[in-house]
Amino acid sequence: MISHKHVVFFEVARQLSFTKASQILYISQSAISKQIKALEDHYKTGLFERHGNTISLTPAGQLLFQKLEAVQQIQNDLHQELPLISQEFQPQISLVLGASTTISLYILPPVLSAYLTQYPKVELSLRNRNSENILKALLDHDIDLGIIEGINKVSQVTYTPFLTDEVIAVCSPRNPLIKHDLELKDLYQIPLALREAGSGTLAVLEEALVQRGVKLAQLPVRVRLGGTEALKNFVRVDTCLAFLPRQAVLKELESGELVQVKIKDLQVQRTFNFIQRKGTENNAPYKNFIQFMKRQYSKTE
Repeated sequence: MISHKHVVFFEVARQLSFTKASQILYISQSAISKQIKALEDHYKTGLFERHGNTISLTPAGQLLFQKLEAVQQIQNDLHQELPLISQEFQPQISLVLGASTTISLYILPPVLSAYLTQYPKVELSLRNRNSENILKALLDHDIDLGIIEGINKVSQVTYTPFLTDEVIAVCSPRNPLIKHDLELKDLYQIPLALREAGSGTLAVLEEALVQRGVKLAQLPVRVRLGGTEALKNFVRVDTCLAFLPRQAVLKELESGELVQVKIKDLQVQRTFNFIQRKGTENNAPYKNFIQFMKRQYSKTE
């Protein structure tokens, strides 16, 4: 069992921030400073270098962080395997998950409920950000696992396919566009409402348009909104055409609040992937979570 002082150090080292570690661990910054000072006294060396408002690891701090990562992996494996021998042993596991808007709001809630029912000892945190920021959070060690739309892959990350979804064109039922099937050339004349830069939805839309010889920069984009709900609420009352994930507008399409507009020769498919830092693929809690999510979601389709 890793000591409390080492848990505190590990989180500060992951975040490179006393403030973030304080928020994640739910303890005061003064308590964190006290624990770090105790470790530095124990090892007779500094673990962090202070640079004004930022910190970095000293060589000793880097060594301790690397060793604690290995110890945590061993502890995770032990916590996974020991219940097979002693069913009364149910360790507390913490998992910080980051997911893009569509996944967080429209897909994960019922699946997470089933997961937490089966694994009540898991302490799960979910952070909702766009795909670009989820990837950054993973690389910054702010989250353990991410679920994002297919964007440009980076070498430090392992990608595991989760599910596929379609991005469709929608508008208000009062919009005259609903009377027509559109062609790609019509997009040059129709005001568009789109997601913000960094959105996975926007990225796959742009890629699909490029494959059809259409550059997004040439289209009349009237507004860009940060978040799927904001975009849905806007297009309900405006004359713009919006591109949104089908999973995100199922209820609105069923109720008639939004209407799908067909665009000839344009299909926008996207894949959602689990992402994790390379080297963590055999981490038992991560592996079990991914396997459970894939099995559970296949049952709900």
